[in-house]
Amino acid sequence: MIRSVRASVHVDEPPQVVWRAATDWTRQRDWMVGTEVHVIAGAGGPGSRLAAFTGVGGVGVLDVMDVVGWDPPRSCRVAHAGGFVRGAGGFDVAEVRRGGGAAALFTWWEEFELPAVAGPAWPFVRPAVVRGLRCSLDRFARHCRGYREEEP
Repeated sequence: MIRSVRASVHVDEPPQVVWRAATDWTRQRDWMVGTEVHVIAGAGGPGSRLAAFTGVGGVGVLDVMDVVGWDPPRSCRVAHAGGFVRGAGGFDVAEVRRGGGAAALFTWWEEFELPAVAGPAWPFVRPAVVRGLRCSLDRFARHCRGYREEEP
């Protein structure tokens, strides 16, 4: 059974800046709560393989993902290919107007296929996952400011 989460945040930066920040995989730890990402194959774009560890003190979940969709600066899709976390995920960046300037709506989504043993725990785990995602996206909106002046 598919378990899904989705959350969005308004970012007061243009989509290109948001895209650069979102696809800077090694700096994802600066905004994604308890997560560190490494590119283990490829250059981080289409066809790349990523490894994300989410946890505390060495206890957590390793999520191996393949980048299967890449449409800068609009969308990125991954296929979760690990032993524990399977399914699809990604993010979308939509241009919006806020305060007369270009801004973006950043939406992160996951559709997990959890092992049968983990399925019954989802109703209890989901609220924490959603809180962590919301917190991470709020941090992401602030994090994007650092990419404003950087060269692509």
